[in-house]
Amino acid sequence: MNILGIDTSCDDTSAAVVSDGYHVLSNAVNSQIKVHHPYGGVVPELASREHIRNIVPVVQEALSAAGLKVRDLHGIAVTVGPGLIGSLLVGLYYAKGFAYVNHIPMIGVNHLEGHILSIFLEEKPPRFPFIALTVSGGHTSLYHVKDFGNYTLLGQTLDDAAGEAFDKVAKILDLGYPGGAVMERLSQTGQGDKIPFPRAYLSPESLDFSFSGLKTSVALYVSKWREEEEGKGAVKVADIAASFQEAVIDVLVHKFMMASDKTGVASIVLAGGVACNKRLRERLRDIASERGVEVYYPRPAYCTDNGAMIAASGYHRMIHGERASLSMDVRSKFPIQGYLSITPQNT
Repeated sequence: MNILGIDTSCDDTSAAVVSDGYHVLSNAVNSQIKVHHPYGGVVPELASREHIRNIVPVVQEALSAAGLKVRDLHGIAVTVGPGLIGSLLVGLYYAKGFAYVNHIPMIGVNHLEGHILSIFLEEKPPRFPFIALTVSGGHTSLYHVKDFGNYTLLGQTLDDAAGEAFDKVAKILDLGYPGGAVMERLSQTGQGDKIPFPRAYLSPESLDFSFSGLKTSVALYVSKWREEEEGKGAVKVADIAASFQEAVIDVLVHKFMMASDKTGVASIVLAGGVACNKRLRERLRDIASERGVEVYYPRPAYCTDNGAMIAASGYHRMIHGERASLSMDVRSKFPIQGYLSITPQNT
């Protein structure tokens, strides 16, 4: 069963073909980093225009790389939320037209479900149940994943997402966009314990996240540092970046382990763009090893926004009998919903 997946949730235009929910035949991505770099972040109007420009060639590239014709497709899956409304609309309306003209069934997919199930695109995925942390520029959420279509939200960010905090602090430090990658590289030459930035653990039992206060703390520190210390050598920009990164990672790892302890689940999955951070993977692997917890994460290409994870998610919904109508619309906020059917259909 070949599913075409389309994701235009933010600033990457992506299309992919996945066979039977697990085998990636192609995964085409057009990045908009150069477009948004001068502005220090994603400009929604520009993102929408770029999606319109790129959606047709990206889908054609995905089909060509997979060695398939439209007639070889059994369905089309498209992200309908959460994300930027203008960007989501481009992908959805293209998918509607594609499905209608070619008489192919369509399914709408939650972007976060895509991140969670991206781990099943790897050769050795975890067994159910597991804890999933989706951490990116727009989301930081913890889920108890009991099966395909069975997700319980354990905690989420109350303000800034972790990736968003990275981008904002990078902007404060004049490091450019996107901030996550440049902050990670810079942190490798800095001292992570140089500046004691705050860790927002919230209440002792809370699995929610908050990074807004940390961002404000960094902004206040940098303002004072520039007035009094910059250029004197005691504290370098790399030290600030590394100290900020450690503060974020401390909270992410702590909450991840809390969720594992509370649920008694010994398998955890790290997904989303921030999952590419090598320091986060290293810290998580070390503490998980001490506790006898298994850690899984997708390869970088499946951590960032991609059509393959959307196709995989769409496959599992389709075999449970789900289909979307042409009246389906996008949603900027979109909780993950369970499957409408609990009995898989024959494929």
